[in-house]
Amino acid sequence: MGKMCLAATLAALLLVALAPRASAQSGPAVIVVDFSNPGLSPSHWTLTLRPDGSGHFRSERGKAPTGPQELNAVSVDRDIQVSKAFAGRIFDTARRHNWFNEECESRMKVAFQGWKKLAYTGPEGQGACTYNYSKNKEIGLVGDAFIAVAQTLLEGSRLEMLLLHDRLGLDSETEYLVEAMCDGRAQQIGAIREILERLAGDDNVMDRVRKRALFLLARADT
Repeated sequence: MGKMCLAATLAALLLVALAPRASAQSGPAVIVVDFSNPGLSPSHWTLTLRPDGSGHFRSERGKAPTGPQELNAVSVDRDIQVSKAFAGRIFDTARRHNWFNEECESRMKVAFQGWKKLAYTGPEGQGACTYNYSKNKEIGLVGDAFIAVAQTLLEGSRLEMLLLHDRLGLDSETEYLVEAMCDGRAQQIGAIREILERLAGDDNVMDRVRKRALFLLARADT
């Protein structure tokens, strides 16, 4: 009986010791990209993404310009929602590349484009890699996609500020956003659906601003 109690006690202690590790590995899957470039404003942002397309975006203004352009330098801290298809492509790429457990910096002599750190944590483990210019095309495309989504979110915040403080500025800003969406610099337009719907339905903004907002909404990701 004593031996049986000792064995049971040891087994229980083993389960307790292993429990934190098992819990850490069975947590929700998350990919986080951390971008920094002191020459830009915002100079730093992070975007967290889950497989269902939900996430969070946070940016820091850094050294914002002064004068008329100051409104364009915004800080953002908000939950976001992108399409599940977009999130699926990102997580599929992460899976193919061992959850970013690989060297992704090319070390080529190229212009500084900003540091991108891609990190995964979830049931499959964890991994991360950091690069300025990636030697792997797929990793580079993931970074570019995140940057394009960040651009959309920043544009959405700028539109909100312009609607409050400079309605005339909405003309050039919406024109830029249409161009950026068409050439891929801005992706996942559906992430800023709320401000676009407000613009589309606001009789106090220019007619062409409302039309551009409707154009963007018609092509927003689902």
